[in-house]
Amino acid sequence: MKARATLVALVPALLIAAVGCSSTDTPATGRSPDPKGSEGTAAGAAGAPAASPDPSGPSPAKTGGTRLERSALAQGDLPGYQISAQGKNPNAPDGQPQADKKACQPLADIMGDKPDPAARETVNRGIGSQKQMGLAVSASVSSYSESDAKALIARLKAAVAACGTGFAATVDRQTGSYRDVRAVDYRTSGDESVSWTTTAAAQGVSAQVHLVVVREGATVVRLMALNVAAAQQKTQVPQEVTDKQLEKIGKAG
Repeated sequence: MKARATLVALVPALLIAAVGCSSTDTPATGRSPDPKGSEGTAAGAAGAPAASPDPSGPSPAKTGGTRLERSALAQGDLPGYQISAQGKNPNAPDGQPQADKKACQPLADIMGDKPDPAARETVNRGIGSQKQMGLAVSASVSSYSESDAKALIARLKAAVAACGTGFAATVDRQTGSYRDVRAVDYRTSGDESVSWTTTAAAQGVSAQVHLVVVREGATVVRLMALNVAAAQQKTQVPQEVTDKQLEKIGKAG
């Protein structure tokens, strides 16, 4: 369990309760995705069906509030997916992971509470697929100055090119590694984007991860996906999730 907690610390927004499960591998119905993850997610996900939202459970994603909150995905936006804005698991650490290589710090930052320290505001969502068993996606939208948003994309592209052999990252005194960082093609309608895959590993637990970061004006979308039912299986952020997220940003103005 300690190993899984460490992996949660290093991929905090990814290991979400997309299929509703407990730390004892027993499926628990009526639980929505948690955008910050829970220690038991990877342990209990195998074979568990996606659960329907429970009115007495976590609060649904907000549809009002700030422009950024209106930009974020909400339950009902994507048929076949559960979307939740449930708060961060209290056991998950706060802050931005620190990379052991300066060139790789932008990639470590992406795994933190916000895409990087320049973000003015970040709204997170947890997404669980009811169509592809175990597929979990973390989505966030962040506001920046446009110059900072452009600089972030440039830093990420440079970091992906420089960190192919991998790097280690530490947050809250927990350390793990990201191996085999590889740029991959991925279509988006945003102003610019960067996409890559990596293997996140900590204390014998590892997972294949796909990340997409898109800039639309001064707004940055961060999407991260893995298969919690088969962590070694390569996965991809569903195109329909990316398209819908960018569509909502456009409508929010």
